[in-house]
Amino acid sequence: MKEKNHLFASAGKKAASLLKDPEKTKKLLDAALRRSSSTGHSSPVFSLGEKLQAAVRMIRAYIQKEYTDIPWQTIIAMTSALIYFVWPLDAIADFIPLLGFADDAAILSAVLASINHDLDRFLSWEKKRRSDAETIPCEEIDSERIDNSGH
Repeated sequence: MKEKNHLFASAGKKAASLLKDPEKTKKLLDAALRRSSSTGHSSPVFSLGEKLQAAVRMIRAYIQKEYTDIPWQTIIAMTSALIYFVWPLDAIADFIPLLGFADDAAILSAVLASINHDLDRFLSWEKKRRSDAETIPCEEIDSERIDNSGH
């Protein structure tokens, strides 16, 4: 347990540095999504699927400056958990079937539970944004098309 805490703390330091570079952060997010989709149905990580994907979208929206109404601690905690998740040699090496992902799932579950309120706010924002995009009046779309085409 002590080693897991040390590794997660190390991931926290790396997260603060990583978040200063949007391209590196995007690579981490892509790696986390690939890793979560390749874990298989029997993996402890599989059950976190929707929440994990939402957290990745939240961080992506944050680094793209689309959604910034979120505490820095939430971004650091989730990014740290993702670093720990994609790190192949964490407290229990991921090449050990099932057991290797158990510690990843424990870290991800704990962090997702701790940021649940912020994640719910993000999901509401995301839903409203989709809803707003779907309700653009046809006249606005047509006038934009006419204005942009020069006619």
